[in-house]
Amino acid sequence: MRTVRAVEVRFYRPGDEERRTLATATWDGRRVTVAADDPELRARLERAFRPTPVVTDDPAFRRLGTSGEVVIQPGDLEWFRAAAFVRAAAETGLEASYAPPPVVGGYDPAATYRSFEEQVERLTLGAG
Repeated sequence: MRTVRAVEVRFYRPGDEERRTLATATWDGRRVTVAADDPELRARLERAFRPTPVVTDDPAFRRLGTSGEVVIQPGDLEWFRAAAFVRAAAETGLEASYAPPPVVGGYDPAATYRSFEEQVERLTLGAG
């Protein structure tokens, strides 16, 4: 069975050079946990992370040779990132900062047989 480490996104006000964290959202591989001192902000972020598809016009999510918006389905790290950087940012007006956990073991050059997406998942969520 695969061990999944939590991935955290921190939210702060745009233009705040110190990037003081106002709230966090943590993805454990199955669900999102939101933490914020302000109950209104926490409620807005919980709504932003509701398990529904996220629509984005980010080219990083498109297949090669395509254009336009992409629908990201809930349930994986890709959805969590889209919800944080697209939906949560739009609904709260805050900026998000992706804070991956420290990697245990680091880069594995012998693992080049894995796809890029598998490597990112391995490094962010834990070795499989």
